[in-house]
Amino acid sequence: MYLPKQFSHPEHAGTIMREHPFASLVTTDDSGFPFVAHLPLKLMEEGGQPSLLLGHCARGNPLWGYLQQRPLALASFLGPQAYMSPQVYPDTQRVPTWCYLAVQARVEARLLSGHEAKDALLKQLIADHEPPYAAQWRGLPEDYTDKMLQGITAFELRVKDLQCSVKLNQHRPEAHAAMHAAYTAGNDHEQRLADWMKRLGLV
Repeated sequence: MYLPKQFSHPEHAGTIMREHPFASLVTTDDSGFPFVAHLPLKLMEEGGQPSLLLGHCARGNPLWGYLQQRPLALASFLGPQAYMSPQVYPDTQRVPTWCYLAVQARVEARLLSGHEAKDALLKQLIADHEPPYAAQWRGLPEDYTDKMLQGITAFELRVKDLQCSVKLNQHRPEAHAAMHAAYTAGNDHEQRLADWMKRLGLV
């Protein structure tokens, strides 16, 4: 990731990964060409720092085989992002740019075997995204849940290193007030960026 120091905010990586768990997991196929899987990943932390990601894919997805053969991979998370007009600057000698939040984590994969491990992972995802569904999952016939669990491969991704970019024009304070006003009146992504400007104390 290209990461100018003014946009490097590793302290916000965990927040971005939790709020935007649908990630791109990048590995390589058997020819060495990049293979990208799009899937939700559950973040686990140790000492307040991102340490582990839990995920799963369909048994028919070649992803798990690639991870088994080549465990090192890249997990990429993209938060809110939006265009920024040069009209936010008080002078006219400016150009447009794009603001965004992103995390890239270098990870090492390990496959999880057994129904118990897969069931525990699914229950953690359910707890994050739809807690009321937990009772329905537990009440399903065992032969049905066994079939569903046989159809997936679960894995954990140990975080080896990560980078976090929070690009909100921090180095141009003269534009912050107008930029925040424009984003506050904009679409969902723009409004979320306006909220992040407040988190960083830019307005």
